[in-house]
Amino acid sequence: MKTSYIGRNLIKTFEGYRSEAYICPAGKWTIGYGHTRGVKEGDTCTKTEADIFLQEDLRDAERTVEATGLSLSQLQFDALVSLVYNIGSGNFHESTLLKRLKTSTAASESLEEAWKRWKYAGGEIQKGLIRRRAAEWSLYKRGFF
Repeated sequence: MKTSYIGRNLIKTFEGYRSEAYICPAGKWTIGYGHTRGVKEGDTCTKTEADIFLQEDLRDAERTVEATGLSLSQLQFDALVSLVYNIGSGNFHESTLLKRLKTSTAASESLEEAWKRWKYAGGEIQKGLIRRRAAEWSLYKRGFF
């Protein structure tokens, strides 16, 4: 499965485009739409380059979600890819959320609670992550954000 336009739009909306490298709240050098691999101080990118980075990073997140073997709708897949894109594959593999998803992919209070735990960066609650998790959950549960 591939991330749809809706999923890419969600990610781009919350990541935002940055042409110059910056340190994100999690303490990582970041550029484009949340791209971190190989980024260092002083790096720059065009929107075209940022879109290429996004495609590469999406492939990694898509593989992670597909490897779970979960039966998901397109929009559930998109929501999970957005989450994995943001928190990283390693964190997702170790998460309570994944354990709950393996029990049931049905939207539930328990699943929502595990999803919305991912609101910290650099040890601090981030308002932007609260909004992003709410949008992802809405997409997962209802098919829109």
